[in-house]
Amino acid sequence: MSATSLLILNAVLAMMMFGIALSLTPADFKRVVQEPKGPLVGLLAQFLLLPLITFAAISVVPMPAEIALGLLLVSCCPGGSFSNIMTHLANGNAAMSVSMTGIASLLASLLTPFNFMFYASLNPHTDALLKSIDVSTWDMLTIVFFVLAVPLLLGLWCARQFPDFARRSEGFFRIASLLALFGFVGIALVLNWERFVAGASIFLLAVIVHNAIAMGIGWGSARSLGLAAPERRAVTLEVGLQNSGLGLGIIFTYFSAQTEMAIIAAAWGIWHLISGLSLTLFWQWRDRRLAVAGGRA
Repeated sequence: MSATSLLILNAVLAMMMFGIALSLTPADFKRVVQEPKGPLVGLLAQFLLLPLITFAAISVVPMPAEIALGLLLVSCCPGGSFSNIMTHLANGNAAMSVSMTGIASLLASLLTPFNFMFYASLNPHTDALLKSIDVSTWDMLTIVFFVLAVPLLLGLWCARQFPDFARRSEGFFRIASLLALFGFVGIALVLNWERFVAGASIFLLAVIVHNAIAMGIGWGSARSLGLAAPERRAVTLEVGLQNSGLGLGIIFTYFSAQTEMAIIAAAWGIWHLISGLSLTLFWQWRDRRLAVAGGRA
């Protein structure tokens, strides 16, 4: 891609992060301090367990290095704002979900590049591919800092200084972020359509299994520590619905020749919307059924 195209894509990513920050308030961060158990479970599952288990999977299951790198990169990305919407619809703890997304997005400016480069270097196949591309951790830290941390901090400042503007524009930015994600996915698929069609079954299988693992890690972590159903749902969706738009932005910037990486991240961007909505509808149906039976969710 041209330098201009990359600049536009990264600017769109920054806009998405700015929009997330507009929905955050000091109370969201205060909530993490006052009730840290739920958010900490989610963040540990997000940045520790998911990348670690993904690394174990790509090390055990034979697969091309590009697919392995794509799965690993997605696993290192934070949750996106879509998880907040799905948590609300699933009768989960939406306030905790928003808090986790805000904290995770800030932490990701450091942890996403670090986790990705660290685990990729431990696998001989992915390490060889990384060395052939010559991408440094510092380069990735720089770009992720500018498209994550800077717009998030600006958004937090703007939300505090101009609360009316933040409240009015929150809906616009949510819709714009979703459209931007579809745009990123569409670009990735259009640029690599022939490759995607040729290996669609392999790509989709890898993404579906990986997404199921992510959902399972979130739900299992929350349940093992005794979180209530609303908190379990928030953690499950936060860990299972990754910000694949960020992954695609990194791929377009540093791995533009690695078509299979882009296809994996794009397929993730489509599938996690389907899986997240399906799980949300299942929980809604279960809640209605339990309510009729006089039970509790």
